[in-house]
Amino acid sequence: MASPGEDSEREPLLGDYPSGSREWDIIETEEHYKSRWRSIRILYLTMFLSSVGFSIVIMSIWPYLQKIDQTADASFLGWVIASFSIGQMVASPIFGLWSNHRPRKEPLVISIFISVAANCLYAYVHVPASHNKYYMLAARGLVGFGAGNVAVVRSYIAGATSLQERTSSMANTSTCQALGFILGPVFQTCFALIGEKGVTWDMIKLQIDMYTAPALLNAFVGVLNIILIITVLREHRVDDSGRQCKNINFEEARIDEVQDSQGNIDQVAVVATNVLFFVVLFIFALFETILAPLTMDMYAWTQEQAVLYNGIILAALGVEAVVIFMGVKLLSKKIGERAILLGGLIVVWVGFFILLPWGSQFPKIQWEDLHNNSIPDTTFGEIMIGFWKSAREYHNERPVGCPVEQAWCLYTPVIHLAQFFTSAVLVGIGYPACNVMSYTLYSKILGPKPQGVYMGWLTASGSGARILGPVFISHVYTYLGPRWAFSLVCVIILLTITLLGAVYKRLIAFSVRCGRIQE
Repeated sequence: MASPGEDSEREPLLGDYPSGSREWDIIETEEHYKSRWRSIRILYLTMFLSSVGFSIVIMSIWPYLQKIDQTADASFLGWVIASFSIGQMVASPIFGLWSNHRPRKEPLVISIFISVAANCLYAYVHVPASHNKYYMLAARGLVGFGAGNVAVVRSYIAGATSLQERTSSMANTSTCQALGFILGPVFQTCFALIGEKGVTWDMIKLQIDMYTAPALLNAFVGVLNIILIITVLREHRVDDSGRQCKNINFEEARIDEVQDSQGNIDQVAVVATNVLFFVVLFIFALFETILAPLTMDMYAWTQEQAVLYNGIILAALGVEAVVIFMGVKLLSKKIGERAILLGGLIVVWVGFFILLPWGSQFPKIQWEDLHNNSIPDTTFGEIMIGFWKSAREYHNERPVGCPVEQAWCLYTPVIHLAQFFTSAVLVGIGYPACNVMSYTLYSKILGPKPQGVYMGWLTASGSGARILGPVFISHVYTYLGPRWAFSLVCVIILLTITLLGAVYKRLIAFSVRCGRIQE
């Protein structure tokens, strides 16, 4: 047992350890405690690297795609972007099932190895003589497939933490994920200094430039991640009270432990939480998608202004999300996870309600019959082109404003900047709170049963939301305008709040529902 002077050494990173508690001296040894938190922190790193793998190349995909294959168009760009989420959606249940029956090291190492190989493929897609765009599509899809290990990460953390530690650990995991999304584009910007030509290693036909260097860095840190998992990660499992127990996906687990963990899971709560999580990610995905076309149509921003200003806005929202993730760890101890989830949904609803157009002032109309890449005419890819167009392509002044081809521009009032910024702040508050509370409640509802498959389905639902959200908002916004688009979003959120109210009392921890511990 640890002495009082050792308490500070035992406290885990980012405040995971419940301060003042001496119960752990009885139910867990110092050695086991340190090993358990070392393993959890390795998975924090894995989550961070997984999100960096998505975001570090996102700003350069379009120019790289144009460089390697002139036949690639906006429609194909949409598929390249979506392939990551599709791959993750397919892989998550597979890796989750694998982790239920085998040591978690196996799916983690294999999934990261797939990501490493996929990033190497991405760096070589320029080599084939033809069909280069399909090699890029396969590379991004395989990177997403490797990112399906998110289900294993969250399953491990859920099984290796007590109820008291769970919210804090899930918040830390989401924080690492958010930091990865924030820092990925920053790393990409640094690699832009290499330039388009870069250097070439003729012997192995490797070209290191501003497009391939981020992928190669991903591959390198992936190898380091594999080494850390093999050498540091250990299989740990504690029950909801924090008592050490054997992993039930090992044959040597005691029969009574296995039977004890096989209680009846509240499937209604499980399905409801999946739906809630889907809507949360659906809403944020469509919000990210609509930023560029909305600001260009409403405020007559140029392509360059939209890329710069919206990039700053998204970065600020990322920083805000990190603050919220840290804050909900403390707030959840006072009011509980369900109340924070409900409050987050209400805040998001208010954010979109504020975005509804009001008043008698109308946006500037773009009368010229020119193609505007900010308008999502048919595909998600056409929306996103503006984010990848290099500024040097726009030396000549281009028409700005709301294009007359969108009939609603003639009768829909402008959304004022104050509305827009207020909405962005509110969505930036509500989304991270809902995100981490959904994961936390879900893991507690599942209880001590292996959570790999269930976490796989939750991750898959989130991946599906990131695919469908942009498709939904692009079509509704283009043909019906922001008033209909944001009204429908408000209706969706209200229905989600109604669902949460209907199942509110069922969203409780497995051990609490079974009467083993008090809430």
